[in-house]
Amino acid sequence: MSISFGPGGNSASFGKMKFPEDLPEYLKKLGLNGYEIECGRGVRIAEKTYRLLPDIIKKNNIRLSLHTPYFISLSSEKEETRLNSLTYIKDSALAAHKLGAKKIVIHSGSCAKITREQALELAKDTLLRAQKMLDAEGLSDIILCPETMGKINQLGTLSEVMELCGVDERFLPCVDFGHLNARTLGGIKTKEDYARLLDEIENKLGHERLKNFHVHFSKIMYTAGGEKEHLTFEDKQYGPQYEPLMELFAKRGLEPSVICESAGTQAEDAAEMCKYYKSLCS
Repeated sequence: MSISFGPGGNSASFGKMKFPEDLPEYLKKLGLNGYEIECGRGVRIAEKTYRLLPDIIKKNNIRLSLHTPYFISLSSEKEETRLNSLTYIKDSALAAHKLGAKKIVIHSGSCAKITREQALELAKDTLLRAQKMLDAEGLSDIILCPETMGKINQLGTLSEVMELCGVDERFLPCVDFGHLNARTLGGIKTKEDYARLLDEIENKLGHERLKNFHVHFSKIMYTAGGEKEHLTFEDKQYGPQYEPLMELFAKRGLEPSVICESAGTQAEDAAEMCKYYKSLCS
């Protein structure tokens, strides 16, 4: 499958259009072929969406993914919290399966009062149990995508996500370049910076998993603690810039799902990335 571009949820410009009936027309108008269902506040999906969306994405070749609830914590010291997180992952995977989505994005959790190493071991154990649970439930077709995180005290540096993806060869990383830029306080500036990140994924997980990984992209305001808030491509103060990354995707023949999470202009900004990428391939 080729590269895809789309928004995470609906831009402000989606307005009073009907979801999911008007989604194909809306995406097509912007030249997009991807979409991420946002379940950050819980898996609450309308019955109409379950009924209509699977046929819609199939007929229109839309690559669908789903973001699991934000309150999942893979690395909590509390066993109860991690067991609850397994339930949220199962609910998300079941929803994705019913909708025709293949990838589900999962926040890693925080380090809280334990060391990063302890948090990482807990997260790996939770993910291992999650995959076993999905296999037992007949949901093996759903790909778990641990995400890089934007706040410095959160688990989710690129190397930590590589460790999490090492739990099962089916996992794919969700690399949020805005998050990585925020947690390094503006560390992504050049094409070489991006190349190093892509090289790390390939060295740790191999070319196939790099080729098909999941991408989140937006400009993000940050403070000393990392991520503060999502911005739009109009912002000139904070990065990162998308152009060098698109150039590397084109040069290396990568085919990720690229989801834009700009604040309110996610579809328009996804379209800007898509247009630039296509200009490199023409």
